[in-house]
Amino acid sequence: MAPSLTTSTPSTTATPLPSSKAPNSLFPDGIKTSGQHPPIYSLLRPYSAFPREISGPTVWHASDYTSNPERWQHVFSPTELSEISSAADLFLASNVPLTGISKANFALPEFGEFLKSMRHEILNGKGFILFKGLPVEEWGLKKSAVAYMGLGTHLGYFVSQNSRGHVLGHVKDLGEDSSQIDKVRIYRTNARQYFHADDSDIVGLLCVAKALEGGESDIVSSHAVWNELQRENPEVAQELTRPEWYFDRKGETSRGEDEWIRTSVFYLETGENGRVYSKWDPYYIRSLTRFSSIGLIPPLSPAQLHAAEVLEQTCVKLALHMVLDIGDIQFLSNCHVLHARTAYKDYPAPAPRRHLMRLWLSTPEDEGGWKLPFEDSKEKKRGGIQVDDTPPVAPEDAE
Repeated sequence: MAPSLTTSTPSTTATPLPSSKAPNSLFPDGIKTSGQHPPIYSLLRPYSAFPREISGPTVWHASDYTSNPERWQHVFSPTELSEISSAADLFLASNVPLTGISKANFALPEFGEFLKSMRHEILNGKGFILFKGLPVEEWGLKKSAVAYMGLGTHLGYFVSQNSRGHVLGHVKDLGEDSSQIDKVRIYRTNARQYFHADDSDIVGLLCVAKALEGGESDIVSSHAVWNELQRENPEVAQELTRPEWYFDRKGETSRGEDEWIRTSVFYLETGENGRVYSKWDPYYIRSLTRFSSIGLIPPLSPAQLHAAEVLEQTCVKLALHMVLDIGDIQFLSNCHVLHARTAYKDYPAPAPRRHLMRLWLSTPEDEGGWKLPFEDSKEKKRGGIQVDDTPPVAPEDAE
């Protein structure tokens, strides 16, 4: 097992919402990840309520950015790196575990203002940014993890990414069988990841080591995808708004919970002028045959299989391709951006395997997050994966 950055429990002044309170002995900030929930079905809107075309900054195409890296890439300046380094060193000296890191104990008086504006851009604008030049090889895994997660606290609240309670995830090939999609999380393999959104408001990826071949990133505006579907395949758009899609939870459930969630792929925010939100992962809809084969849930219909195929094709058609170099940090909105990864091949041993550190971040609606038709929409650590009272951990490497 990898060494963990969770050796002691800090004091905290956090005041979580009543429904998310948790013992500080297990959860350093007193807030537990909310976890996966079915939608509030009465708040879901019919296809007739959806816009025929979406406009605004959330709608973009690859041609807008392919030849204009300055519009979506930010190279850390020496001054910014100095401020981040000092904040990381102070945090490490405090002996607070990484699971207790917060915007309060990772202060960035100057760069924090830029991150505040970038948070708005991720949530309400184009939905992505690529930071370049974090000196991970100089700083090593531990300090890099502190710096990365500290930056993340200025964008949202970290949530657990799996049943183990990982709030610092590691995208790395651990030799697991990617064909066992009902058991295996694809990020722990070298297989292709189709276009999808994670169970959080924002996802971050820090590149620590690159692959020999592949492992490249593609992203797409789900609002541009929606517009394309409306023009070319409106019947597919309608199919994707029906709350008749079952998503696998792959056994990462608390006591008494269902092994699946029934929801739609596209749905509207609550309230007036709700934006179109997307929730999708083809691996999670195709892995439920163990339940549909015995009649517990319906199998995927021909219309759903067709819709899934057309959705992927449309994403591929409109995608922006990028390559993450060592020290790059990609932050994406899961509200209106879908992302994918090509399959990859690692360098032969003893060279390090491809390795990305991952963050899932929550942005509750009373702090500017999207107003979602889920019971935890106002909770600080909404979304994520929480199994019973599994405490958060932040391992330095994959385990």
